[in-house]
Amino acid sequence: YSDIFQKILGISLPIFPGLSFFILLLASIVFFYGGSVFIISAYREIKAKNPGMMTLIGLAISSAYIYSILASIFKFGQEFFWELTSLITIMLLGHYFEIKSVSSAQRALKEIEKLLPDKAELENGKIISLNELKINDIVLVRPGEKIPADGIVIEGKSEVNESMITGESKPVLKEIGFEVIAGTINGDGVLKIKVTKIGENTFLAGIKRLILEAQQSKSKLQVLADVFAKYLTFIAIGIGSLSFIFWLILQKDIAFALERLVAVLVVACPHALGLAVPLVVSISTSLAVHHGFLIRNRLQLELARKIDIILFDKTGTLTSGKFKVKEIITTDEQGGDKNKVLSEHSVLSPDQSVILQIAASLNQFSQHFIAQGILEKAKEEKIEILKVEEFENLPGKGIKGKIDGKVYYLGGENLLKSLGLTPLQIETIGTTSYLIDENKNILGAIILEDEIREESYKAIKELHQLGVKTAMITGDKKEVAEKIAKELDIDEYFAEVLPQEKVEKVKELQKRNLKVMMVGDGINDAPALMQADVGVAIGAGTNVAIESAGIILIRNDPRDIVSLIKLSKATYRKMVENLFWATGYNVITLPLAAGILAFKGILLPPALAAIFMSLSTIIVAINALRLRGVKL
Repeated sequence: YSDIFQKILGISLPIFPGLSFFILLLASIVFFYGGSVFIISAYREIKAKNPGMMTLIGLAISSAYIYSILASIFKFGQEFFWELTSLITIMLLGHYFEIKSVSSAQRALKEIEKLLPDKAELENGKIISLNELKINDIVLVRPGEKIPADGIVIEGKSEVNESMITGESKPVLKEIGFEVIAGTINGDGVLKIKVTKIGENTFLAGIKRLILEAQQSKSKLQVLADVFAKYLTFIAIGIGSLSFIFWLILQKDIAFALERLVAVLVVACPHALGLAVPLVVSISTSLAVHHGFLIRNRLQLELARKIDIILFDKTGTLTSGKFKVKEIITTDEQGGDKNKVLSEHSVLSPDQSVILQIAASLNQFSQHFIAQGILEKAKEEKIEILKVEEFENLPGKGIKGKIDGKVYYLGGENLLKSLGLTPLQIETIGTTSYLIDENKNILGAIILEDEIREESYKAIKELHQLGVKTAMITGDKKEVAEKIAKELDIDEYFAEVLPQEKVEKVKELQKRNLKVMMVGDGINDAPALMQADVGVAIGAGTNVAIESAGIILIRNDPRDIVSLIKLSKATYRKMVENLFWATGYNVITLPLAAGILAFKGILLPPALAAIFMSLSTIIVAINALRLRGVKL
């Protein structure tokens, strides 16, 4: 029922008794319910002596509401309830976008806690809660169970999956005297563990502390809109108050003076300013999803344009985390040197096929990463899987089984040592699995390597073209890191880095005055992701890493890092353009609203001020929508 709204649409709505009260009632509901968030926020800003955007919004809608009530009751001027309600509605949308784009690092801490089991089994078979565990308690960990506390193995052998802690894919052999970490997963063996650390002293608790420290030490970027709004708040209040006093003294007309005050506050209301950043971020977030990544922290999106170096975690980021057969080695059993290494062929030789067939058959029921790599190769070569009898798992060593009446062993160097054998002289940086017969003859070996993602090559190349340096961090030995870094043309690398040291490497780069982006996928990356200026987590990574990062790669595609930087630059450019318009138009409209040209008959009434304010919002929205046309 707004007069301006009806004029714009060229319609005339029917008038009925009590219409004014009905409009007032609807506007009051919107003001007190929808506008309460702004009023309360404005009160908090004023109480904290830090007036900003919410203060100006609160003053504007309050002044508009009070003015409209007075105009409606005393029949002077023109009320603009419609403008008031539309203002609150659109600002609520902006507020919603703003809230959705803010991430909470507290979720990361909760995800770490989920790694721990709910219960622990004591050596006497009693099941207790983790809170009841005490130092020096002896706990029993069965195959596939999570280790309940940090401790030392006092009985048993098993390979433990520490990938959720270290981010590295290889299970680690644990035997008597070895330390274990709470939250890691036991393999096929049974372990008895003496508890050495509980509660806040555990390794996981240490990671939680690192996350908190990184979060607290991170400098917060100031959103440009807040800076402009703060100054605009003082300017608008000052100009509005002065104009009210000036016209009240000059014309002794409180209605006219109040109109000037409301016009100033309405036209200065950071409607466009409030949407200038959130609207751009909302659109850029949708654009990001389309290109394979999620934005959890808008400040990090803005900062990505200024990144100097990107630190990639190797496993699962630059590499697939899946091991692939790179070479099958056979030995000469016909009187020749048993350690003679034959060259690899593009097509498997009969001897190589036999080695692969036996190894795949022994591994046919295993989920171990080595087994999966061997089985994948056998499937690729269309090799028949044979029946295995008397299968036996050898914790920390390998496996054993009988095929066609013959006993075979398959495992790594620990297996060779247990059988009194010497490893073949093989130059490799991969993982070697040896096949041994019942007479302790090495029949051959299969070498597997963590496969580099095809996307990694293009990603590194394009980052260099953008002038961004690249680095790699890994817990692997130097030879592995050096080969991968050289193959991908990565500028520098950090090898043999312990989980808790990764955050220190980020700090080391930052001390060189470099803006650092960290890209990782393991829980141990969480502190480093938080410490980095921009933290990016691979989508297939653990929830902890994802919750700790400001940006998440959905498709596990490193090339999205390139798109991210391009989007960051485009987003920042649009925000600056919007902020320039949202504040620039105030330079013209504020003096007009205050009545600077009133002596020449040029005035900006409150309703027209609301229209200008709405137009500025439309312009900002259209400019933000143009971001969708950016090519990433």
